Amino acid sequence: MQDQAPMEDLARRAAAGDSVALDRLLTEIRPETLRRCARFLPCREDAEEAAQDVLLQVARHISGFEGRSRFGTWLYTVVANCCRQKYRELKRRAAEQPVVIEPAHAVDPRTTSVIAGSRVDLLEALERLEREHPHLVAPLVYRDICQLDYAEAAERAGIPLGTLKSRLHEARKQVRPWLTAS
Repeated sequence: MQDQAPMEDLARRAAAGDSVALDRLLTEIRPETLRRCARFLPCREDAEEAAQDVLLQVARHISGFEGRSRFGTWLYTVVANCCRQKYRELKRRAAEQPVVIEPAHAVDPRTTSVIAGSRVDLLEALERLEREHPHLVAPLVYRDICQLDYAEAAERAGIPLGTLKSRLHEARKQVRPWLTAS
């Protein structure tokens, strides 16, 4: 997002109930939201669906934005949650209705995006981390995926800075072997 001041003002006005500000805010954040969703989800269509979910959540819950942190930080939380939810939904759907891949449509591993594969691996690792060590998920998502600075990540996670750093270290230690074993 370009200049933070107008965005912060739009977000505060939208949170206060200004529907014109909300419409403008949603229009302004749409491209960045799609880019952020694409960092999580390898398939463009899935990222677009998640981005629509994010915009809907922002519209529904903007009144919950209190301005204690930057709007971009608040938005990252919504993006992370919507993308992880979309991934769970896709996984559940795939398990319920396995697709038979015709040999002509099989994926050639030589042309498959390494980035896409690594995103799926990361989402799998986050799912596993959430099952095994749920308190470590937020620090990892906010710092390493959303790329918030340490202070913002700690604020967003609602924990002291030292606790964030210690949990982040532990989360990285847990996730690293799961990502390299793939």
